[in-house]
Amino acid sequence: MPTIDGHDYEAEDTLLVADPAQLRAMSDPFRTQLVQLLRDRARSTQEISAELDIPKGTVGHHLKVLERAGLIHVVRTRQVRAVTEKFYGRTARLFLYQTEDPADGRTISANTLRQAANEVELAPVATGFGLVRARLSKKDMDRFERRAKKLMDDFRAADVAGGTPSSLTMGIWASEADDA
Repeated sequence: MPTIDGHDYEAEDTLLVADPAQLRAMSDPFRTQLVQLLRDRARSTQEISAELDIPKGTVGHHLKVLERAGLIHVVRTRQVRAVTEKFYGRTARLFLYQTEDPADGRTISANTLRQAANEVELAPVATGFGLVRARLSKKDMDRFERRAKKLMDDFRAADVAGGTPSSLTMGIWASEADDA
């Protein structure tokens, strides 16, 4: 039941995820998956449990962690017999991560890439992949990072209701491998 630009609930455009509690919440791969699942459509604990074949108690625990961190919230409720069913949605469509601790940045980056790999395995068509290595100066590293962020902004801005669901994953990191 899309109603708001192809989504079934309102959310801010972006959220800067920099608070240590938020970063810890997103460091768990299952919670990363939950946040992705809630991007366009709100879901209840029951729906998520059935969709992912995970016990409701496990789903509920992870939803509470994300809710306490301010990454998701209840967007609507409905009465089901004597119980109020809560539907959760993201607080923003796009999360931008900023970390002080390099270990947090690595964890978030690795989770994001694992999520992307899982999506690629299920995708009907996958194009434009590659892993490129080069020895870069600090100036060039900064320049490429700015260009990557701009491309991600452009990609996100092209999002239209009724369009083909598409994903873009990018990452730039200093690597230990010296096989550029």
